[in-house]
Amino acid sequence: MRAILVALAILLVTPPIGLTVIIAGLLGAPDGPNSIYQWGIRSWARIICRAAGAKIVLHNTERILDGPTVYVANHVSWFDVFALGAVLPRVTFVAKKELEKLPIFGQACRAAGIVFIERGNRRAAFDTYKTAADKVREGRSVVVCPEGTRGRDYHLRPFKKGPFVFAISTGAPIVPTVIHGTIGIQPKGSFRVRSGTIDIHFLEPVATAGYSYEQRAELMEVVWQRMAAELSSRYGIHTSEHPVARESDRPEKETSFL
Repeated sequence: MRAILVALAILLVTPPIGLTVIIAGLLGAPDGPNSIYQWGIRSWARIICRAAGAKIVLHNTERILDGPTVYVANHVSWFDVFALGAVLPRVTFVAKKELEKLPIFGQACRAAGIVFIERGNRRAAFDTYKTAADKVREGRSVVVCPEGTRGRDYHLRPFKKGPFVFAISTGAPIVPTVIHGTIGIQPKGSFRVRSGTIDIHFLEPVATAGYSYEQRAELMEVVWQRMAAELSSRYGIHTSEHPVARESDRPEKETSFL
């Protein structure tokens, strides 16, 4: 039943919200904390969460910063994105390129400032992060999921370095963000949707000032360890994996944009 409600919500609200955002973009409506673009992201995400019966509980909201921020989150379900979109101020996302092709949705996302990444192309991925960095310098916050794709359980998988090169280039602080409960609502690979509670934990911010391109792995490990520790202490979820992604995931040196 919940899956049907979510499907209906997406079908019914995406066209009017999407077209409103697209028209606003064509007319040059200004961006800002209370802009039509942010209204579109928040409204769309909140309606979907309500249709699913998802209750969002925020922990340590004082760590949601006023200025531009890079929120580094774990990723196990589409509802991670919906929940973050529903609660974060003046935020945009780095999303997979395939979503850009969806009618209305893709155009609306572009108008709202969503940045699409071609995950199989490292050079193109770094060009995408350059675009995202520009948005942060303009005052937006960005959500990135450095695991690269959704997992099937909550253990923290290795991170890719691109998001941390991006964060260093902006100079914006990183807020490690741990999401729990979304697998119970909709796990990866399933159309089933069940009501439940989504807990979002905002951890102590990590300053990127002082880090260089050569220290990207060091920054990544600091963030990974904090998130892994939170999952372990709060939910008893342990991981034996190393925080650094495999060698083949490393970006080519010439793709640096620092």
